[in-house]
Amino acid sequence: MKQQGIAAFINQRIWVIGASSGIGEACAKAFLSAGAKVALSSRRAERLNTIAQSAETGHALVLPLDVTHQEQLISAYQSIAETWGGLDLMLFVSGVYTPLRADNFDFEIAQKTIDANLLGPMRAVSIVLPKMLKDHAGHIAIVGSVAGYSGLPKALAYGPSKAGIINFCETLYYDLLPQGVGVHMISPGFVATEATAQNDFEMPALITAEEAAKEILAGLQAGEFDIHFPKRFSGFLKFLRVLPYPLYFWVVRRFVKI
Repeated sequence: MKQQGIAAFINQRIWVIGASSGIGEACAKAFLSAGAKVALSSRRAERLNTIAQSAETGHALVLPLDVTHQEQLISAYQSIAETWGGLDLMLFVSGVYTPLRADNFDFEIAQKTIDANLLGPMRAVSIVLPKMLKDHAGHIAIVGSVAGYSGLPKALAYGPSKAGIINFCETLYYDLLPQGVGVHMISPGFVATEATAQNDFEMPALITAEEAAKEILAGLQAGEFDIHFPKRFSGFLKFLRVLPYPLYFWVVRRFVKI
């Protein structure tokens, strides 16, 4: 049994959380270009307004919020329900990234990372899920990262937050497939964004946010659960997951020049 994809985005009611830059912005613009109704959320209201005003097609609704505040997510969802009567797709892209290794481990940074990257999506899902379950319809898509596949350098907090997303999405898919609610786990490799601009190492198979958005929209239309890209990089990291630990650590030390 395979879940249904989204045949076309025209008139679809879509909530993009993390829409002010990077992958989220690129996806929001692509949805709007396809004629969707898109609710734009992030902390940067001015950036969201710019995106909404530049849209030549579709319909944009600006709903600024902080994903670490449950009441703000609830208020935004209520606005969507009042304006459009419901939601067809929630795409959660928002996240934070601070390079972190054991020799500079900072628990406060780790706590903020987990709160935004793992608990943030859980908060959002808890809000949109009851109506989707009642209707036996809708899609939940969460952007994780290939950094969640296995332990990698400089991802001491970011990696665990994304590993949690993988487990969360897998369990959601298992539970929701019989209920008619689609689940999409999105695992990008390196994408040129404000977050990856912090990296001081060469990023293999680096792609643009627009290329990432194209992969995501295609995966949503195809009904894919596991949307990962670019395949030449994400596929390699998937292979590393099945290696015995001594070989895995040898490969990482040899090929990850960080």
